[in-house]
Amino acid sequence: MEGVVQVCGTDVAFEAIKANGSVVTWGDADAGGDSSAVAPLLTECVVQVCVSAGAFAAIKANGSVVIWGIAEYGGDSSEVAPLLMEGVVHVCRTARAFAATKANGSVVTLGEASEGGDSSAVATLLAECGVQVCVSARVFAAIKANGGVVTWGNAEYGGDSSAVAPLLTECVVQVCGTAEAFAAIRANGSVVTWGNAEYGGDSSVVASLLTEGVVRVFVSAGAFAATMANGSVVTWGDAEYGGDS
Repeated sequence: MEGVVQVCGTDVAFEAIKANGSVVTWGDADAGGDSSAVAPLLTECVVQVCVSAGAFAAIKANGSVVIWGIAEYGGDSSEVAPLLMEGVVHVCRTARAFAATKANGSVVTLGEASEGGDSSAVATLLAECGVQVCVSARVFAAIKANGGVVTWGNAEYGGDSSAVAPLLTECVVQVCGTAEAFAAIRANGSVVTWGNAEYGGDSSVVASLLTEGVVRVFVSAGAFAATMANGSVVTWGDAEYGGDS
């Protein structure tokens, strides 16, 4: 195979984008290795491919998205197909769902409902999301243009942010996630966390250090590390994943 510019894979299949914008797939047929059903749409102009654990989503130069793979992993876009024909600028994924951000600021979701594929409960809040969509393993978190945060997906993994909702209505500048929790940096340099406590959703042990001066937050699968304006680093989460420094 020649002329390949990108390769990515589901758990059991691969795709390769070639320099001419075409896509080649191989591996487990059900999980995206067989793209014959959408092959005519993958012959040119593909600019990005995003993967879940069992499906692929290809963005084309015209802003349309081509989906294939296991339906329960986001591989069936039939219910939202008209919304994916144009205007898509970015696609991100949880393990079993996709979220496509459009040029008008709206978000389209598909895949396993409990892992972010169904955003109907927050649809009105996502009509003009605007800025950025972040993920944990089973949850999406969208930062809106006003700095508010909207979450959906598995409640225990951060899909339910109601406990910290008053702190997420505005002024959030960054959100990042471990496998099962999120951390949001606010404009005043403070940090808000939610999700599975063991994976960093509970930062109470270091809360006094996260009220101001946080510059950026980094993640492992189960812990967070915040760099501070004074050059120090604050960590929390599962010790085996780096949460105890």
